[in-house]
Amino acid sequence: MFTFVRSDALLRCGVAALALVAGAPALAQEAPQPAADDTLAANQDIVVTARKRAERLLDVPIAVTALTGDQLAKQGTVDLSGVQGTIPNVNLVQGRGSTSNANIFIRGVGQPDALQTFDPAVGVYVDGVYMSRIQGALFNLFDVDHVEVLRGPQGTLYGKNTIGGAVSIISRKPDTDQIRAMGSFTYGSYNQVLANGYVSVPLVEDKLALSLAGVYDKRDGTVTDPLTDRKYNDRNTQAGRAILRATPSDRVELILEGDYTHQDTAPTLGYATAPLINVVYNSTFTGVAAVPVVSPAYPYGPYNYKASTSLKPGQGQKLEHWGTSFTANIELSDAFSVTSITGYRKLSPDYYIDFDATQLQVADAFVGVRQHQFSQELQLKYNSDKLKGVFGLYYLDESVRSHQESYDDNYLQMQIAGVNYPLTFQRYIDDRQNTKSYAAFGQFTYDFTEKLSLTAGLRYTKERKRYFRTTTAYLAGAQFGATYEFPNSLPAPYNDLDHVDFDAWTPMATLSYKPTPDTLIYATASRGFKSGGFNGRANSDADVTQNIDGKLVYVPYFKPETVWTYEGGAKGSFLNGRVSLAGDVFYSDYRDFQARVGGGVTGIAGGSFPVVNAGKLRMWGVEAEIAVRPTREWSIRSSFGYLNSKYLEFNDGRRAPSFSCNPTGQQITCKPAFAPPINFSVASDYAIPLGNAGSLTFGGDARFVDKQWLSVDNRQGLMEPGYWLVNAFVQYDAPGGKWYLRGQVKNLTKSIYLTDAQEFSSVGNIQTAYYGDPRTWSGTVGFRF
Repeated sequence: MFTFVRSDALLRCGVAALALVAGAPALAQEAPQPAADDTLAANQDIVVTARKRAERLLDVPIAVTALTGDQLAKQGTVDLSGVQGTIPNVNLVQGRGSTSNANIFIRGVGQPDALQTFDPAVGVYVDGVYMSRIQGALFNLFDVDHVEVLRGPQGTLYGKNTIGGAVSIISRKPDTDQIRAMGSFTYGSYNQVLANGYVSVPLVEDKLALSLAGVYDKRDGTVTDPLTDRKYNDRNTQAGRAILRATPSDRVELILEGDYTHQDTAPTLGYATAPLINVVYNSTFTGVAAVPVVSPAYPYGPYNYKASTSLKPGQGQKLEHWGTSFTANIELSDAFSVTSITGYRKLSPDYYIDFDATQLQVADAFVGVRQHQFSQELQLKYNSDKLKGVFGLYYLDESVRSHQESYDDNYLQMQIAGVNYPLTFQRYIDDRQNTKSYAAFGQFTYDFTEKLSLTAGLRYTKERKRYFRTTTAYLAGAQFGATYEFPNSLPAPYNDLDHVDFDAWTPMATLSYKPTPDTLIYATASRGFKSGGFNGRANSDADVTQNIDGKLVYVPYFKPETVWTYEGGAKGSFLNGRVSLAGDVFYSDYRDFQARVGGGVTGIAGGSFPVVNAGKLRMWGVEAEIAVRPTREWSIRSSFGYLNSKYLEFNDGRRAPSFSCNPTGQQITCKPAFAPPINFSVASDYAIPLGNAGSLTFGGDARFVDKQWLSVDNRQGLMEPGYWLVNAFVQYDAPGGKWYLRGQVKNLTKSIYLTDAQEFSSVGNIQTAYYGDPRTWSGTVGFRF
């Protein structure tokens, strides 16, 4: 029996000790079954497309981890958040208040605000098509060949908004030679029902094939409202993908694919970690004379999957997300080839969100977003004995519209005869944004010798964002004040500033050396940038002004972020593929960090929400991964990440002096959010051959995530002190691997841990935390042929 003690000292000592015997990528492995020596050797030949061409993972001078579909299945991964804790310095969780948002931070770089007008800092790509929003990016991984996670800025080949890195999801291609099929059915805790199916059929042998894949994922809610006994934080997803692949000749491959995702769930509830209070608003109209506490922090004690909401039945979350793409790979000659990727996507989420996470209506909202995008990428590739290169053009046209309704009937109060009465308050918002982005890029690798190579690349990106917004507030049923329009309501000369242009050069250079065919040493320098934009919460002038040196200055948009990263690394495969190692050290200079800071009380609308380019960060760290197979039956995988992240400058405009990150102008008190100093994972499985009866595999993994802040200004209740997560499985594989049975337990030790947070302290002191799943069990039956 194992006993886990929640102690920072014990956790850190344990991690440090384990790090001495482990240190590198959870490299992709097949489903657990006895392996022959030639299979072990093949592990070093994992193929990735991290540099827009197929290469062995060992030959890519990038900090990249590849996870196969089989390995993700062993981990019990349902959606993209399942990789959390398995890749060094990668924080990937379900985004706050939603069932489908992806909150991704790599090496402490990410998107700290989930609003749809803010761009992600980590690019998510599905079969080469860029996903512009984090909404809908938490993809179910039901027909995945593998997932590649690239750490560090990818500004040359992947472009804008990859300042932190890139996540590339690669689907299974239809096989033109034979029929392939696989499927599984899972039943588990909270009435979980998960069904996956995949089939690939050649329509014309060696010429044309079709694959169809689908998933049905439904689970009851894990959070209960004690006041109503209703359930929240459930899952209900149906998704499918069809891929038509044609190979009319040895030099031509054409791929047409389409996918569709539908979700319909109850709201995703967090938990109030600070007391909710009313703001003081004195006027002859309201007469408010007190600041009563309306709800305590942790209303049901320490978190135990209980929370309340004022949202009504039917006020849940719905999402439709679909897209289509056409990819053409054409070899023009032995040296030249061209790739064209055309994509169109449409995203339609309708979310009800209870920001305050109580039965009071302090800050409830409806957010309906309508987004569509068209993208086109052209790549010309060159391949010779000494020189390899990729040159390309990229275009993106994205439109985002949203309708938002804010319900705050318990936020303001009116006092009559010494009694406080709530004032109904609603706000209605409509906005629209259009982005057009253009880029030209090139990257080449020159082999001076068989061992020494130089890679250099450069990308130029230019884009224009256009934004318009209207806000109307109602107090006690009557319109309060004039409708606020951005930018029309701003004073001249800002009142016609409805668009802004950004451009950036993002170079990179890498020197790599291969002492042996199966080892690699490299050093690289690269620049990345994240686009600027407009504040999607511009409800008044206070949201687009800053107090700079005692003067009120209009800042109607925020600038891009930039980073320079310097990295050195090594990777190798040894003992005929039985041991695979990878490690790197890095240093990043991160500037113009975009932060939404809490504003002070500014009137009937409560606090303001300015977005500022707060300053500079310095990050450095160490990453290591290892995969070992001591015997044919036993495999071990481990990863370790250390991250030292620090603000060198934080200028927050003195908006909330009592919680300012820089209260004196000389001493910075905050630590960067979503930047745990240590993360560690170890996984192992052991297959016991049963002769002609198949095999039995026992496996599990343990993951540690260190202390981290979940809000930019480091609110105490929005801090995760560090946690372990332990999972285990047992699997029976029938002879030949045609079918299998798996039993699995996740969060075996019942860890209660924070994953994300909402901080709107300028509105009623809202500080809401979101938690990971409780312990769950599941049983799966599956087949593959």
